[in-house]
Amino acid sequence: MLPNGKKAPAEEKKHYLEPEYTKVRVVDFDLKELVVLPREIDLNEWLASNTTTFFNLINLQYSTISEFCTAETCPAMTAYNTIYYWYDEKGKKTKCTAPQYVDFVMSLVQKLVTDEDVFPTKYGKEFPNSFESLVKKMCRFLFHVLAHIYWAHFKETVALELHGHLNTLYAHFVVFVREFNLVDPKETAIMEDLSEVLCTPLPAAHNHVTER
Repeated sequence: MLPNGKKAPAEEKKHYLEPEYTKVRVVDFDLKELVVLPREIDLNEWLASNTTTFFNLINLQYSTISEFCTAETCPAMTAYNTIYYWYDEKGKKTKCTAPQYVDFVMSLVQKLVTDEDVFPTKYGKEFPNSFESLVKKMCRFLFHVLAHIYWAHFKETVALELHGHLNTLYAHFVVFVREFNLVDPKETAIMEDLSEVLCTPLPAAHNHVTER
C-alpha cells in the first residue's frame, strides 16, 4: 500500500492483458508487412515518415486521456515498477509528474520533426549523421508514453472505447521499432507480455475488428 491508502501500481492486475481487451483491434492485416522498408524508398525517408506518423498518433491517443493524467493522479511518470526521469539538455535528472514528462516528450519530438535540418522535406537536402540516434531517442520516449497509458489509464481508455485504437497503435509501433532496432529490448521488456499478445496475428475466427 502507498501512504495515501492506494494500491501501488505494480500490485495491480494487468487488465490490458485480458483477452476481452487484447482481441479488440481496428485493423486486420499483417503489421510486419506494413513496416518493411519498400524497395524504392530511402531508409531515412521511411524512418522519418513513420516516426512523424507515430508521434502524431501517440500524441492524439494521449490527448484522449490527458484530463485524467494530472499531477495528483500521476505524480511520477510510471509504468509497472519503473519511474521515468527526465534529463534536460545538460544531463540533469529531474523527477517530474507524468503530464510534465509527456509534455517534455511531445515538445522535444515536435521540435525535431519540424526542424528542416533534422527532418528535411526539401528535395536534395541530406539527413544529418545523427539522424538514426535521434529517431531512437524519440521512439524510446514515445514508448514511455504508450507504456504509461496502459499502466495508468487503461480503464479510462476502455471507458472511452478507444482500447482497440490503442492496441493497434501499440502493436504497429512495436513491430516497427523491432524491424529497425530502434528501441533497446531492455527498455521494452516491461511490456513484453503485452507485445507478445498484440504482435502475434489473431486467428481468423477470433478477429474482433472495430469500426474506425
